[in-house]
Amino acid sequence: MTTHDLDLDLDLTLPAAVATTATARPTNAAPSAVTAPPAISVDALSIGYSSGGRIVPTVIEASFEVPTGSTTALVGESGSGKTTIASAISGLLADNARWLTGGVHLLGQDVSRLGERGWQAVRGSILGYVPQDPLGSLDPLQTVGGHVSESVRQARDVPEREARRVARELLETVHIADAGRKLAAYPHELSGGQLQRVLIAGALAGNPSVLVADEPTSALDVTVQKRVLDLLEELREELSLSVLLITHDLSLAAERSDRVVVLQHGRVVEQGASAQVVASPSAPYTLQLFRDVPAMTPQKYATARAALQTRREGTASGAAVQVTALSKSFDGAHRVLEDVDVTVRRGEIHALVGESGSGKTTLARIIAGLTAFDTGTVEVSGTPRPRTPAAVNPDPSALQLVYQNPLAALDPRRRVVDLVAEPLRIGGTTKAESRTRAQALLRQVGISEEAAARLIGRLSGGQRQRVAIARALILSPSTLVLDEPTSALDVTVQAQIIDLLFALRAEDPALTMLFISHDLSLVRQISDSMTVLQRGRVVDQGPAAEVFASPGSAYTRQLIEAIPRAPGARA
Repeated sequence: MTTHDLDLDLDLTLPAAVATTATARPTNAAPSAVTAPPAISVDALSIGYSSGGRIVPTVIEASFEVPTGSTTALVGESGSGKTTIASAISGLLADNARWLTGGVHLLGQDVSRLGERGWQAVRGSILGYVPQDPLGSLDPLQTVGGHVSESVRQARDVPEREARRVARELLETVHIADAGRKLAAYPHELSGGQLQRVLIAGALAGNPSVLVADEPTSALDVTVQKRVLDLLEELREELSLSVLLITHDLSLAAERSDRVVVLQHGRVVEQGASAQVVASPSAPYTLQLFRDVPAMTPQKYATARAALQTRREGTASGAAVQVTALSKSFDGAHRVLEDVDVTVRRGEIHALVGESGSGKTTLARIIAGLTAFDTGTVEVSGTPRPRTPAAVNPDPSALQLVYQNPLAALDPRRRVVDLVAEPLRIGGTTKAESRTRAQALLRQVGISEEAAARLIGRLSGGQRQRVAIARALILSPSTLVLDEPTSALDVTVQAQIIDLLFALRAEDPALTMLFISHDLSLVRQISDSMTVLQRGRVVDQGPAAEVFASPGSAYTRQLIEAIPRAPGARA
C-alpha cells in the first residue's frame, strides 16, 4: 500500500468568500508625483550551476518587483530557486553559479555585473542580507559583538570603538535584552531567536534601504517566529525598509507580505497582491501549496480521523503509554520535568507541544527508554520502564523512536535497505529474509528499489524521513514516538510525510503515535489529543479540539495566537 492508495475524502477548495474579507496590508511608501523605482527589480533572470562540465539551470527567466516600502514574499518548496535568486540579488552567488540571462536592479541601479568591489559599496549600505542558518553563518569562536562590529566596520568604515558602540545600539534596535552583556557572548550561549536577531542586527549595520531575509524563521518555535516577524515588520515601518522575505510557508507569506511571488522549478508561476493570490490563486502549484500548509487547511484530516475513530471502537482500548508524576533533573539541580502526567491512548495521535527547552525531547527519550528519570513511573504497553535505562530496548515491538534528524541518527556508510534491515538482523533473521522484508516496507513508505540501494546521504530530506519511519516500523511496533519528524522539511514534503502516517494508520488503526512538535498549526491538523509543556510542567491537556477551542492556560493561548492567520484559512 502506498500513500496514493489512501482516499482522505478532503474538501480543500478555497472559499470564494475570502475575496470579501482579505485586505491588503498598508505599506509605508510615501506618495509622490514622480514614481520611484522599485526597491528590487528582477527581469528575466536565469541562473545555472556548473556541474560535470555542463550547466544545470536552476532559475529560468524569473521576473518580479519589490515595490519601495513594502514586503514581498518569495515562496516555493526546496529546490525551487528561492535562495539562488536571493543570492543573485545580494551578490552572494556560489563560485559555480553562472548568470545566464536577465538582470537585477536595486533602487534603479543595475547590479547584474558588479564585481566584489562594487558589491562592497552596495552590500550593507543599500542592501542588507539575513541568512537562513544562524549557527552556520556565525563563527562559533567569535563573540556576538565581534560579528556585529565587523559588519559595522565594513559598512561604515569607522574605528573599532565606534563600531562597538553602533553594534550595541543595533542589538538594542532588534530588542535583545541586556545588549551590553550579549556583545561578549558566543553564539552557542544564545537562543535561536536571539541568534536570528543578531543576524538581523548585522544586516542593518550600514543603514540599508533594502532587506533580503532568507527563511529567517524556518527553525524557530511558533512564538519565537512570531516575535522575529513582528520585529521585521516593526523595522520596515520605522526604518522605511523594503523587504524581500524568502519562505516556503504560504500562510506566513500571506499574513506577513503585501505581495507574493510563487516559484516552481525555477520559474515564477504566479505573483500579485497577497490578498488577491489567497482569494483567487490561478496556478495549480499555488493551490497545492495552500493544501499543504496546515494553517490554511486545519480540517484536512478531520474525515480520516473520524473514520479511524469509528474503526477503533470496539477494539482493545486503554493506554499505550502512561506517564505518572514523572520528574527529571540534570546534575541533580536543573529540573527539566516536574510532576508530569501523560496518557497516550491506543490508536491515537497524541501531540506533545511546547517551545524549545520545555522538556519535550527529554520526555520522549524517557518514554523510549533512552534516558533515566528521577521519580514517577513510565509504562509502555503495560510494562514499567526502569528508572535507569537498559543497554538495549527490552521490547522493541512495543515502541520505536523516529529521530528528528535521520542523517545524524543513521550510519552514512550503509545502504538504505541495510539500514532498515538491521534491526531484523540483530534479532536473528537471515540476511536474505531481512533484506526482502526491508525492501517491501521501503516500497510501502514510497522508497523505490533504486533509492533503497543508495547511501542515506544521497537521498532528499523527505526520503530520509521515510527511511527513518521504515526502520522504526520494521519490527512492527505498536507505538511510534516521532520527535519533530517534519521540522526540517518544507511544507510540501511535510504534507507527504503526514499523508504517509495517515496511510499507515488506515492500514493499522491500533498504531499509536506520540508526535512531538512546536508547530501548533500541524498539531491542530493531525492530533487526536495533546499535552502542552511549559518549562517542564504540564499546563494543558485533553482532546486537541477542546484545547484549541478553550485553552486552559495563558501560555497555550499564546502558542495558539502565534499560528499564522492567513486570509482564507479554514477553521
